[in-house]
Amino acid sequence: MEELFDGIYNNKNVLVTGHTGFKGSWLSIWLNELGANVIGYALDPYTDQDNFVVTNLSEKITDLRGEIRDYDNLLRTFKEEKPEIVFHLAAQPLVRLSYKEPRETYEVNVMGTVNVLEAARQSDSVKTVIIITSDKCYENNEWIWGYRENDPMGGYDPYSSSKGCAELVTSAYTRSFFDNEDSDIAVASVRAGNVIGGGDWAADRLITDCISYLKRDKAIEIRSPKAIRPWQHVLEPLRGYLLLASKLYQNPEKYTGAWNFGPDEASIVTVGELVDKLVNKWGSGEWIDTSNSNEPHEAKLLKLDISKARQHLNWEPKLSFDQTIDLVVDWYQNDNVDYDFDVEQIKEYMRVDK
Repeated sequence: MEELFDGIYNNKNVLVTGHTGFKGSWLSIWLNELGANVIGYALDPYTDQDNFVVTNLSEKITDLRGEIRDYDNLLRTFKEEKPEIVFHLAAQPLVRLSYKEPRETYEVNVMGTVNVLEAARQSDSVKTVIIITSDKCYENNEWIWGYRENDPMGGYDPYSSSKGCAELVTSAYTRSFFDNEDSDIAVASVRAGNVIGGGDWAADRLITDCISYLKRDKAIEIRSPKAIRPWQHVLEPLRGYLLLASKLYQNPEKYTGAWNFGPDEASIVTVGELVDKLVNKWGSGEWIDTSNSNEPHEAKLLKLDISKARQHLNWEPKLSFDQTIDLVVDWYQNDNVDYDFDVEQIKEYMRVDK
């Protein structure tokens, strides 16, 4: 795989914050297969079933434990490990948890982003930084068309607001410190849809909840079956991040800024439709509606416009909605998932001809 993305990652020191998490672990595996020297900086994984754990990823990369709010430790990591490329994924990623822990959500998602950008600014090695935020960073009016990269930031709940704040921080740092001839650092931010895939066992995740019920032969409890979301397999946006970083490394002026990586229109469906597909592929199961009007507010509709990525990166989703569900179920139904299984899923994904 080392020839992919113009071979940019081969023998490069690449720092991934949040590498023990769902997206971070898949990204770290892919980078490792691209020949990168991967340095991970994160807290412990959520469970012993997580993708990071079952793939024994800690044996394949430099695995460092650290709090993203600990600037001194983070800066020390930058100085000692000398990354050239940085992917910042460490975050508090849950909407409902943000209602319970708003202060921590802002500290992690906003000041964590500040710390990464400041550590990069103080580094002599960093050339490229990708800040991963969320599609929820937009001021969501729940209209039927997709949000573009230049639409206003916002957020009803603390999580969404914190991601909008992280985008504003990234923009301010870029214009204040990096977007000039004296800086060698190029920065971009990326916004993806609702990402699903194997090895995500974090609390309060739809796929995690569904699989947990299915494995126990219990009816799946769904709290918001009519909510519409842009579903995509984890490898879809990760390919976008890797492609963008490789372009940004080679041509900073052209690729600096914000980018959306979302699914095709056919993959923007209701929660109920997704669960129906999942149950059908699983081969058994059912779900029940447990909607509660007293639950904290969550948006019912959110779409991304991916025209910019299509036109300027030649990136577009490879997988149909059915193919996405197939990959997800194949991972969770396999009792012997390991590093090689993940690599084979990446290869299978790359073989798909849109």
